[in-house]
Amino acid sequence: MYRVLKPMKHKLQVPSSKEELFFLEGPKSRLKELLFTFSICKEFILGFRILHFVGPCITVFGSARFREDHPYYEIGVEVGKKLAELGFTVMTGGGPGIMEAANKGAFQHGGLSVGAKILLPFEQYPNVFMHSFATFKYFFVRKFLLFKYSYGFIVLPGGVGTMDELFEALTLIQTKKIKDFPIVVLGTQYYASLDIMLNTMADEGAIDKEDLSLIKFTDSIQEAIEHIQKHSVEKYGLKSPIPFGILGENNPRN
Repeated sequence: MYRVLKPMKHKLQVPSSKEELFFLEGPKSRLKELLFTFSICKEFILGFRILHFVGPCITVFGSARFREDHPYYEIGVEVGKKLAELGFTVMTGGGPGIMEAANKGAFQHGGLSVGAKILLPFEQYPNVFMHSFATFKYFFVRKFLLFKYSYGFIVLPGGVGTMDELFEALTLIQTKKIKDFPIVVLGTQYYASLDIMLNTMADEGAIDKEDLSLIKFTDSIQEAIEHIQKHSVEKYGLKSPIPFGILGENNPRN
């Protein structure tokens, strides 16, 4: 039997984008750019501290806009549940929609559920089905953390942000910046055009034919989980770092 955990209430933070806009306008003074660099380093360090001991993760990507009554939401819950049964920590972007669904599936079935949340004035309300999460102002820091702890990726229907994350994963694997962790895309009808586009890229020589094997398109949750099992668990094993109590580090699995 899986234990049902009590959801946590997270306070919403609404950021200002003035700082990001200011530094994207072009070169600033050396002092201001040095201070900006320090703020980025601070986000990385805080992210490392929060997520270092979450264990091996599978990151689930998907739209923030699908609510509980949507079929894709139900699929997300089941995906989170199955990943927890497989022994993985479920990581998401920490927001609503598909992210909430995957966190919820893991959370309510005894698995560890974590997030890397971006501060935005819309959509990105933190969901309550996470044991811990890190919050970031900068997308590139958040994205780095989403990939750092993951042994594979499951992509459910989503929008521009989901596409950004999917192609980031593909690029990192294709260029061997990370290992060839499995990528599963759930929703063959939703992603039919993407499948065609990738094959067109291969036919035109923009990518290698072998690159098409980096993504598995399916509608079967069981097939997706078996693919993760074969290409992540059996291929790389599950690794969890050991916390040092003397440094005040804790293992969220305990």
